[in-house]
Amino acid sequence: MVGVMVGSAALIIILSVFNGLETVVLNMFDTITPQIAITPAKGKTFDPNTSYFNQLKKNKDVAAFTEVLQENALLKYNNKQAVGMVKGVSSDYLKNTKLDSTIKEGHFILHNRNGYNAVIGSALQSYLAVNTVDPFTELEIYSPKKDIAANTINPADDFVVKNIRVSGVFEVQQDFDNGIIVPLDFARELLGEDQNVSAIEINLQPGIDVDDFKKEIIEKAGKDYEVRNQAEQNKSLYHILNTEKWAVYIILTFILIIAIFNIIGSLTMLVIDKVKDVAILSSLGAGKNLIKRIFLFEGMMITMSGCVLGLIIGVIFYYFQHTYGLIKMGDEVNKTLVSSYPIALKWKDFVLVFVTVGIFSFLASALSSNLSVKKIDQINQTI
Repeated sequence: MVGVMVGSAALIIILSVFNGLETVVLNMFDTITPQIAITPAKGKTFDPNTSYFNQLKKNKDVAAFTEVLQENALLKYNNKQAVGMVKGVSSDYLKNTKLDSTIKEGHFILHNRNGYNAVIGSALQSYLAVNTVDPFTELEIYSPKKDIAANTINPADDFVVKNIRVSGVFEVQQDFDNGIIVPLDFARELLGEDQNVSAIEINLQPGIDVDDFKKEIIEKAGKDYEVRNQAEQNKSLYHILNTEKWAVYIILTFILIIAIFNIIGSLTMLVIDKVKDVAILSSLGAGKNLIKRIFLFEGMMITMSGCVLGLIIGVIFYYFQHTYGLIKMGDEVNKTLVSSYPIALKWKDFVLVFVTVGIFSFLASALSSNLSVKKIDQINQTI
C-alpha cells in the first residue's frame, strides 16, 4: 500500500508541476498571441474591407480588432545589419494590457508627437546593439520595391528605405524576439501595400467562449480564410509541452506498475498462509468464484487505498507549494521568471491516475486471486 501511495503521489505531483509550467509558458505567449487570428488560405495578404469584417470590427463581443501587415526586411543600425520580421499593427493592438509586462527596456510606444516609433525584440536589439535612449540614431529598414525590375546600375534604388526611432525592447520568446513591431501606416509605406493585410488579430471580451466565436467566424468568413485559436497558432509549443508531460506520465506509470504488481507477491503469500481457511470455506459451501472475489477485493482494497492516500498527499503538496513556494527554481541572486516551481491541479489528472491504478490493480489482484482456487480440490481431499 505504501509503494502504491508513493507512486500515486509522485505521479499526481509531477503532472501538476507540468501543468504549472505549461500555464507559465503559455501566459508568456498570451501577451503577444491573439485569441483568434484570421489569415488567408492562399497567398500572403487579403483585403480586410469586406462587409463581414466590417461587421466583425463593430461586434460588441470583440475587445480588440487589429489589422496586421508583416514581412521580412533588412534592418540596419549603425554598422550592423540583420534580417527580421517587421510587423505593422493598427491602433487596437495597444488595447492589450499585457504588453507592458513584455518590455525589457524603454516603453511600448508606437506613435508620439515626434512621429512613428518601433518596439524591437530583445534578440534583434542585442545583435544590432540598438540604444533606445539615443535620440539621434534611428533604425534603418530596407524592403524590396514591388513590381520593379532589378536595377543593375544602382541596386539601392530597388529598395524602399525607411527610418524609425526605437522606443522600447520587448522579450517574450525567441520566435517573437527576432522581430520588430511598428505602426500599420509605417508598414504600408515600407512594404508598398495600400489596402491588404497579412492577418486580422482578435481579442474577445471577458466571458466570451473563444471556440464558439471561432466556429462562427469560420462559417461566415468562408473557405478563403484560416481561423486559428492560440493553441493552433503555437502548435509546436503545445506539442512539445504535451509530449514531455505524457513521456513523464508513461515513465512514472511503469514505476507505479512495479509497485502494484508487488501485490501479486503479497497476495500469493497470503493465499499460502490461508490454505486451510480456504479449504474450510470450500467445505462450508463457498464456491470458487466467492473465494476468488475475496482475494480480488483484498488486493483492490490495498492498492486503491494507497492510491487515494497518494492523491491526498498530492493535494497537500500542491497547497504548500502553491502557497509558500517550498521548492525554488533558482537562487535569489539570479532572478528567474518565477522564483519557485509553478504547480496547478487538473481534475483530469486525478481521474487519469485513479483509472491507471485501478486497471493495473485489478489485473494484479485477478492473477493472485486465481491462485487461491487453483488447487482447491486437492486441498479438500488432503483435509
